[in-house]
Amino acid sequence: MAPLPPDALLALLDDALAETPPGRCVWVALSGGLDSSLLLTLAARACQLRGRSLRALHVHHGLQPAAADFEAHCTALCQRLGVPLSVARVSVEPQGEGIEGAARRARYQAFFEYLAPGDTLWLGQHQDDQAETWLLAALRGSGIRGLAGMPWRREWQGRVLLRPWLRVRRDQLREAARHEGLAWCEDPTNQDTYYDRNYLRHAVLPVLGQRWPGAARALARSAAWAGEADGLLASYAADELAGLALSPGCIDAHALAALPLPRQRLLVRTLCQQHGLPTPPQARLASLLDQLRAAAQACVHITWPGAEARVWRGGLYVMAPQAPLDGWQAVWDGRAGLTTPLGTLALEVATEAQDAASASFVLRGRQGGEALVLPGRGRRDLKRWLQEQSIPPWERQRLLLVMEGECCLAILQPPARVLWQAAGVTVRYPD
Repeated sequence: MAPLPPDALLALLDDALAETPPGRCVWVALSGGLDSSLLLTLAARACQLRGRSLRALHVHHGLQPAAADFEAHCTALCQRLGVPLSVARVSVEPQGEGIEGAARRARYQAFFEYLAPGDTLWLGQHQDDQAETWLLAALRGSGIRGLAGMPWRREWQGRVLLRPWLRVRRDQLREAARHEGLAWCEDPTNQDTYYDRNYLRHAVLPVLGQRWPGAARALARSAAWAGEADGLLASYAADELAGLALSPGCIDAHALAALPLPRQRLLVRTLCQQHGLPTPPQARLASLLDQLRAAAQACVHITWPGAEARVWRGGLYVMAPQAPLDGWQAVWDGRAGLTTPLGTLALEVATEAQDAASASFVLRGRQGGEALVLPGRGRRDLKRWLQEQSIPPWERQRLLLVMEGECCLAILQPPARVLWQAAGVTVRYPD
């Protein structure tokens, strides 16, 4: 097949530019390798022609001695192109997913921290990367979402991730880089077949290509078909979830349990995806579905990396991990802006005896034994009151009490929710 000229690669970047609203920034994830170095070089040309803002982001993992060379190359390339460069230094801490998974998680956290909502990040993955991803997913026994591989476009936490060259072969990019006279860094670990992706790249795909020319293109096309099917299933699942919804992040557990098991699995995975949460592994999902019909007062709790699910009073809730307060407390002047483990308070509190300028309270979590003074009802045990308000058990452990001595003046849920306030206490947004 004839080499792909730079003009054809630029045309693909023009298509990608159409996905970024005017006034928003385009970023390139710059590792220093061939793919991202070429992507930044041509992106600088495309953005200059279209008058668009461009920046580069290099994630420094610090996992190998060559990392400093990668950063130096990225710095020099950006200086030559006149593209502002941000370097994110991350700590890679495996949490049950291996070093490659941990590095990926650290990269995405850096993407989130550096890109503003509405910005677009371009990634340099290509057709051969997609073929490798499909094979890895198939060998792991992944479902249709895993077999869909990497999407050309993905909306992620208010940002857009784009892979403009996902249908371009690796050898075409290499030829274009040589045509440009481009220098790049070769990652020494790319030759280490201990890593699964490298083994597929160097030992498996070349053999498949000898027997079936165009094997990588065919595998990437299968990923595209799987992606289309996954999108359709997600659309159908979203419609069904709307009918099961009880509140944000909560659906009717009993109605879900009445559905066929494959639909249950699809709906739970889609619910997690809607809330930006990782989907549960197969064993965890099976355990959760087995407990959907738990007794009304029981609280089922299933956790997996990055998320958790609970079944309580007929509702299935999914959420990010809920860290305990662990005895946190602080002296508080009642003014907005206090940083707490549950977020920054957007409220202020004052009493009839103390205005917001002279107040002094203690803000803390529950310790047990607290009571409220209710108008016309006298003292009421806080534990019993929370149960009567149908507040889920896990939320009861993540409330902050405004205390004056032994007296509870208000119950807050940062940043701005007020569950209760005593007579003579004012809780409000500041003027």
